[in-house]
Amino acid sequence: MAMTAPMRQYAQEKAEKLPRYYDGLQSVDVILDMEAGLFAVEIVASGKRKRVFVAHHRGDDMYACVDQCCHKLEEQLRRHKGRIRHHQGPKRSEGTNE
Repeated sequence: MAMTAPMRQYAQEKAEKLPRYYDGLQSVDVILDMEAGLFAVEIVASGKRKRVFVAHHRGDDMYACVDQCCHKLEEQLRRHKGRIRHHQGPKRSEGTNE
């Protein structure tokens, strides 16, 4: 599949927004492909401590596939960030009252 400049730019703009959801992202790879007449989009994001987040989607519209992948990845990043926050102890101001 020949990737056009608008496709590349759209995918890049969407991928640049992902660090909003988790600051620990180190790299984001977007893979665009055509399989059996459908667009296949896969986004692989690597985070701190060897954490890898992956989302893929297939469909007729490449732009919709990129949107769906980003949405899936955003949810994964939100959940991961929530888990990290819950594993940290209480803030010092919320600690025991002595």
